[in-house]
Amino acid sequence: MVDILEAAVGAAHVHIRPHRFTPTATPSLSLLHTKPIINRPIKTWKLRAAIADSSYSFHSCWTQNQTVGGLLTPHSDNSRNREETDKTSRKRVFFLDVNPLCYKGSTPSLHSFAHWISLFFSQVSRTDPVIAVIDGERCNEYRRQLIPSYKAHRKKFSRYYSASQRISKGSVGRSHKAITDVLRKLNVPVVKIEGHEADDVVGTLVDQVLRRGFRVVIASPDKDFKQLISEDVQIVLPMPDLDRWSFYTIKHYTAQYNCDPCSDLSLRCMMGDEVDGVPGIQHVVPSFGRKTALKLLKKHGTLENLLNAAAVRTVGRQYAQDALTKYADYLQRNYEVLALRRDVDVHLQDEWLSERDTHNDLVILSNFLKLFGETMKLNHPNKSHTSNS
Repeated sequence: MVDILEAAVGAAHVHIRPHRFTPTATPSLSLLHTKPIINRPIKTWKLRAAIADSSYSFHSCWTQNQTVGGLLTPHSDNSRNREETDKTSRKRVFFLDVNPLCYKGSTPSLHSFAHWISLFFSQVSRTDPVIAVIDGERCNEYRRQLIPSYKAHRKKFSRYYSASQRISKGSVGRSHKAITDVLRKLNVPVVKIEGHEADDVVGTLVDQVLRRGFRVVIASPDKDFKQLISEDVQIVLPMPDLDRWSFYTIKHYTAQYNCDPCSDLSLRCMMGDEVDGVPGIQHVVPSFGRKTALKLLKKHGTLENLLNAAAVRTVGRQYAQDALTKYADYLQRNYEVLALRRDVDVHLQDEWLSERDTHNDLVILSNFLKLFGETMKLNHPNKSHTSNS
């Protein structure tokens, strides 16, 4: 059985649409050419359901199941069979979230990156199209304008080198060059947009890939991507304890939590994210905990509905009512920071969707691993915990 990581979970049924931010500088594409992004003013905190282009999704979390009070009700067997046939007949496109693979714990490590990509290309994806995405320069600035503690503890990768001496003595940025060079040799396009985190670039490109009729798999340990999980979007996670990648699908999510994955964002906005330095409402109202948040979200569905209801009537016990009215801006700010953007000015290229040429994979990966004293692990893809579901 596929291993399942701990996930943030709530019981709401509606995904919230991110608002646009004002970039601190005009974003530009570092490795690929795209049009410049036009500066936009930061909008007010009003939240709206995210289904800007709902027509792209064959089985998005809005349509894959009917829900009652956040609980899922099953499809008929015939409907489920039709969905399975349609789903498995469509090709997959993988997104490789590079930055978190370059860390071992909180320590930057090229060795970690080399290890995980060797497993990825031998266990998970062979000829499927793979698009690698890297954080752009100054990618955290607009979120740090809202919450200064956002990822403040994160060490900058280019200043640390824990791999071979040949790399560690290089100039700042040489590690990134080593990463992009090996990915390009593996016929993987690398996208890096100044002023934007990789998460937001992936969020934008996922919509474009789905509109082309493909399924999507996001290779990343980042819990933020659970905002995107659906019948058409899976996640494949590196499992350090087991030394392999493991698929995480909507079936695993609903089996574990019996609620819609789109509830994650609302709950995280309320509970915060300690890893990313986003404080939850319990930091200002200690009595407002996870149970209270789940109960309120199950009743009201979304954070927006909950805040709007609290503004005109009592929605819970007095401490919860007072917290929601007094700290509405606090919660809205968390939403602005935690919601993935879908409006990054990046455009899917046709060549990114071509089958990947794997002819030189063994030589390229073996040579790269030799820098770190490792040998290539030749695991047949069928032996790993892969998934077509």
